[in-house]
Amino acid sequence: VGFIVVSSWLSEQTIRDVRIERGHSHCVTVGQDLRINYRITNEKRFLPSLAIEIVEAGLPNRAFVANAPPRRSVGTRSVNSFVRRGIYPLGTVTISTSFPFGLFRKERDVEIPGEVLVWPRTDRRVRAPMAGAGRSAHAGLAARGALGARGEYRSLRGYRPGDDPKDIHWRSSARLRQPVTREYERDGADTRWVCLDTRGEPGEAVEVAVEVAAALMADAVAERRPFALVAGDVLLEPGDGTAHLERALDILARVDFAESDPAPHPPIHAASCVLVAVRPSGGFGDVYAVGPDARLDAAATPAAA
Repeated sequence: VGFIVVSSWLSEQTIRDVRIERGHSHCVTVGQDLRINYRITNEKRFLPSLAIEIVEAGLPNRAFVANAPPRRSVGTRSVNSFVRRGIYPLGTVTISTSFPFGLFRKERDVEIPGEVLVWPRTDRRVRAPMAGAGRSAHAGLAARGALGARGEYRSLRGYRPGDDPKDIHWRSSARLRQPVTREYERDGADTRWVCLDTRGEPGEAVEVAVEVAAALMADAVAERRPFALVAGDVLLEPGDGTAHLERALDILARVDFAESDPAPHPPIHAASCVLVAVRPSGGFGDVYAVGPDARLDAAATPAAA
């Protein structure tokens, strides 16, 4: 009986006065590893915390700390991957131990709010849009052009992640003691407008449609072409570069699908846009149709739409 009592007491002491912190990147792409870092601080004066496991609801893998000395902090991590895009909330972190003899497992829950944003893949192979599709010089948003690294000089602004370092204005940066970059005007007719139709039941087909839209925008970035996105009632105005692509991927990670959603309504003429849809509509310059079996019809033409 004394052996059991000592084992229970040691297990309880191991997770007592233990503080835990979590750190991770804001987002990750489907199929890639996400490293979630934990810092364990043992606030006890004399006793170490041994053999601690860290588990989070919704995450498949766990982290482990062999020894956290008294009044010391140690780090560990778990590596996880996701097979679906979306928002994965994080909340309850469970620390547990069966030290020293494995007779008891003591657990303690710690609430650490957070979330992981899982982006869709951007490496799906898709054909290039048809000549002229996705471009427009109509009045409105497209006519204002996108901000990029080519075209007529517009102004100076603060540096944003993804900006071309060649555009940094060093004299102004030194004066203001923060990075400042040049802003240029790009021809709005060069913008690729991607419209994602959100009408459809959640499933494999709509996920393929999201990946096609992401791939079209990633291809535009590789071509140094500005692009814009219409997804449901969300509009991302024309822009270019990796930072603009990240904003688009944030939108695609959060977009929902429903049969009752309205058809996409871009702010420019539909004939100047590229449509990605499970349920194709007419009037668009080009159509990427995804069948119910999640097969991409790469041969869709404006006439077929």
